[in-house]
Amino acid sequence: MSEKSTDPKGTAPFSPGGWNVVALGFLLIFVMMSLLGPKTETEVQTVTYSEIKTMIRDGDVSSALLEEHSITIVVGDKDTSDSQQFRAVTPTQEDPTLLPMLEQQNVEITARAPKGVSIISYILPWVLILGVYIWLQRRMMGSMGGQLGSGGLGGLFKGRFSKPAEKKQHITFDDVAGQDQAKREVSELVEFLREPERFSRVGASVPHGVLLMGPPGTGKTLLAKALAGEADVPFFSTTGSEFIEVFVGVGAGRVRKMFEAARKVAPAIIFIDELDSIGRTRGTGLGGGNDEREQTLNQILAELDGFDGREAVVVLAATNRPDVLDPALLRPGRFDRHVTLNLPDKSARRAILDIHAKGLPLEDNSDLDMIAAGTPGFSGADLKNLLNEAAIGAARRKGAFILKPDLEEARDKVLMGTVRTLAIQPDEKHRLAIHEAGHTTAAFYTPEADPLFKVTIIPRGRSLGGTHMLSTEERHTLSEEYLHGQLITLLAGRAAEKLLLGTASSGADDDIKRATSIARSMVSRWGMDEDIGPVDLRQSEDHPFLGQSIAQPREYADETAARVDRAVMVILKNAETKATNILTDHKSGLEHLIKKLEVAETLDFEGIRECLEFNKNVLPLDAKASKNKKPPSAK
Repeated sequence: MSEKSTDPKGTAPFSPGGWNVVALGFLLIFVMMSLLGPKTETEVQTVTYSEIKTMIRDGDVSSALLEEHSITIVVGDKDTSDSQQFRAVTPTQEDPTLLPMLEQQNVEITARAPKGVSIISYILPWVLILGVYIWLQRRMMGSMGGQLGSGGLGGLFKGRFSKPAEKKQHITFDDVAGQDQAKREVSELVEFLREPERFSRVGASVPHGVLLMGPPGTGKTLLAKALAGEADVPFFSTTGSEFIEVFVGVGAGRVRKMFEAARKVAPAIIFIDELDSIGRTRGTGLGGGNDEREQTLNQILAELDGFDGREAVVVLAATNRPDVLDPALLRPGRFDRHVTLNLPDKSARRAILDIHAKGLPLEDNSDLDMIAAGTPGFSGADLKNLLNEAAIGAARRKGAFILKPDLEEARDKVLMGTVRTLAIQPDEKHRLAIHEAGHTTAAFYTPEADPLFKVTIIPRGRSLGGTHMLSTEERHTLSEEYLHGQLITLLAGRAAEKLLLGTASSGADDDIKRATSIARSMVSRWGMDEDIGPVDLRQSEDHPFLGQSIAQPREYADETAARVDRAVMVILKNAETKATNILTDHKSGLEHLIKKLEVAETLDFEGIRECLEFNKNVLPLDAKASKNKKPPSAK
């Protein structure tokens, strides 16, 4: 069996097709030069017309060739090797003295008629160029078809879309932690896929489509793979963007092929990730309803309607943008079951950490309790990344085990970013310590604020420092008292700068932005202002999972908007006043915390409490304020 020599990328430069391209290129160049290029003789010397006439008068010329715009003469006997040829461009107007002069010197005169231009010389180059273009186009299409599947252009419609995904590892529901409710809803499909006849005998039909919704990283794809693993059926996996091609109709063809293949091997599962890339509301594209994406969506809708009770094929789709999906996808008979995967709570985070920590050399597994409690809002993917960062840190220090400091550093890196090497001037560092100490002191003495975890003035990521608070409980609703506590804590950094330095700085930019957002939501969304009342006056709609704001047109009067602005300002100014009062009442502890923070740069909860309670006679700690102030790791 012979082998072809290939380059590192896998192409074959010495293949017959490659030589054909080279030969065709040389042929094209030769034809163009022969037809269009001028024919030159290297022996002919170019001189001026005056020199030509001088040589004729001197009697040195034996023969002359007259052409339309030139004259070529031979000096000496033309039949010998000593002769020389000279050429000159003749004047635009005919010279009446030239012919008599040639005849007088007995020069042999030869005339050549003007060259006629053949139509073939014009057409043939363009025919060759068009032939090369068509040949290259066919090679490109054949190559694309070979990559996506055998059969030339037919491969565009088949490819891996008509083949079940290879089972690289067996994933079951035991590998999915923290989503018990979602697993219960999806697990009902396992019995249907295993015994579809039992359901069809009693006339029961299983949902044709199951839509998995939730923030990124919550395990939507993993849950779909676990369903296929539990049912032990063929699993067709793809993403919505892979259906879209530059050729119109390719996406719809791929949908048909994949659904046909799934029906042939039923029971089976089809999983479409990132459904929102092709499932957006129709009529919003540039093609007036006829673009490739909308044709693909129409084909998916038709295929979902095409199932009957005897076809044990379940279609799963995942998205984190259910708000943009076409309503036709969500009606009964298509994706009629919606399963929401939420961010895990504390116990779920602990279970997720246990799964991802398998095989990792942890010094003490109980350290995961601290990580689970200190990572609210983390998804399963975030927790996996955290453990990986801890393992990298342990390897960097050449340790045999992952220690608690490795886990804490990994959490801080994921939460706040990597430590930056930044030269900070002493006066700027002092102001930064005052700012962060103001946040910390206000949070310590505000009963409604979240418990303190640590404070630091070490630059990380985009921030120069930070006061970190971790809630000891999962909050699903936010009370008015809690929100006011948040505002006091946010504005306390700016209040501390004004109290101790007399001026504020731009370091409060993010604090003011977050505080303004909270205060505006209190007034315009949650009805927490007595003057405005319970009315929805929001200017943007929040994303259902990502927390982003989507602008929408305002539907209320300018006077109402002005009242909302005034109410927001009142709430913010009152919060700043309360923050200033707290800092003034505990100024001695605040100053002690600032000095300690400038030296240590990072203080945990115990270090913060020691600074603020260093003189209990002067600074009596409010019993209510100290309640539930221990961080999650101290529980």
